[in-house]
Amino acid sequence: MSEPIAGPAAEVAEPGLELAERVAAAMWAADAASAGLGMRLADVGPGYAKLEMKVRDDMVNGHGIAHGGLVFTLADSAFAFACNSRNVSTVAQGCDIVFVAPARRGDLLVAEAAERASYGRNGIYDVTVRCGEQLIAEFRGRSRQIGGTIVEEHA
Repeated sequence: MSEPIAGPAAEVAEPGLELAERVAAAMWAADAASAGLGMRLADVGPGYAKLEMKVRDDMVNGHGIAHGGLVFTLADSAFAFACNSRNVSTVAQGCDIVFVAPARRGDLLVAEAAERASYGRNGIYDVTVRCGEQLIAEFRGRSRQIGGTIVEEHA
């Protein structure tokens, strides 16, 4: 996370925002996969995250479009930051994606994840992937809290 987090979540002084930012910073520091794919964490808040990724030459498949697995990975990373934002270690228990339109070399993809429901140790998150105004994919993730924390609460 080379730049400070700024955006819709940061504009509102909501409870848990500072914790969500600290959790995201700790997760980002350990997330070689997302960083290696050139992702950037653009915004985070309780139950929310926004990541960006530019489609590079090495991300295009044999059809000349962004590999679906990499679009999925961007959505999955946004899901991970959103569902861990309250500092309870959480993993995916299931997810699926619907590809709506192709992304192309050079496109800047933006994945925005938002919590839809939280019950017990489970959660449901929706992630929308766009390129500008064009809808690229819709992802739904189901999470499961596994206990433990990412950062100390009172650091």
